[in-house]
Amino acid sequence: MAKEERRRFPRIEDEGLSLKVNAGDFDTITHTLNLSASGIYCKVDKEIPLMSRVKLVLMLPDLLRGDKVTKSLEVDGVVVRGHPVIINGEKKYYDVAIFFENLSSRGRHIISNYISRKKS
Repeated sequence: MAKEERRRFPRIEDEGLSLKVNAGDFDTITHTLNLSASGIYCKVDKEIPLMSRVKLVLMLPDLLRGDKVTKSLEVDGVVVRGHPVIINGEKKYYDVAIFFENLSSRGRHIISNYISRKKS
């Protein structure tokens, strides 16, 4: 029996989108691991506590105009999940899930269009 999808928006595995994460005194440039119109999953090099508010700048390729043209999308988010990734007994980085908070309808439309074009 297939597991029923409970997510409101489709999610894609996408490890190529550049992302800037600002969590107060912590700034980093990283990339997405997956993306939906409700949030992202990414890796960062420092722990960000759960429920922390963050500011994101997501760089999305404009697939209509070619992969070289990008749109930057500024989004507020909240860290809803996080855990360290341990390799050979050492913390290498942290995987974090960030829920988009107050994403504009324009922003949601841009992300949804990107996801639907990547899926086709």
